[in-house]
Amino acid sequence: MGTVTIGVSIAVPEPHGSRLQQLRAGFGDAAAHGIPTHVTLLPPTEIDESALPAVEAHLTEVAAAGRPFPMRLSGTGTFRPVSPVVFVRVVAGAEACTTLQEQVRDPAGPVARVLQFPYHPHVTVAHGIDEAAMDRAFEELAGYEAQWPCTGFALYEQGADGVWRKLRDFNFGRSAVPPQGSAPVQRGSLPAH
Repeated sequence: MGTVTIGVSIAVPEPHGSRLQQLRAGFGDAAAHGIPTHVTLLPPTEIDESALPAVEAHLTEVAAAGRPFPMRLSGTGTFRPVSPVVFVRVVAGAEACTTLQEQVRDPAGPVARVLQFPYHPHVTVAHGIDEAAMDRAFEELAGYEAQWPCTGFALYEQGADGVWRKLRDFNFGRSAVPPQGSAPVQRGSLPAH
């Protein structure tokens, strides 16, 4: 067994997720189609593959203690000049996201880690592209609005092709379930998009 790169995030549901992903690609962000639209709870983290069952058990506990909460996105923000990112702002649900990511990264848990920057929940719509395209993303999505009830989060793995694939959903107050409308995902079984 080797190492795997995992992440934990709240998926932005349809139709919002696909719309933002298409816009991100349209701004020239080549990574857009390999990254489902999301709010990060655990950034890309390398772990031993053998630790996956412990991570899943930990996430099941975190989810079981959680409760649904309203999420609302509104307008844009940026981390420039510190980091070349334009994002859609989380204006409702940010406090719940902050609490969740602290629980996921619990120092006593299997994915304890220190963050490079202070946690700030957001939905990336442009990353590492030229400044003019970053400005366009910031301006074109300034009036963006979306809202939904957040009912859980998911564990993802980054493939060797750079594409992020969902391993499991974790619903609040319940045990983990496979992705909607499908059997449990077998690692590495999905084609690249």
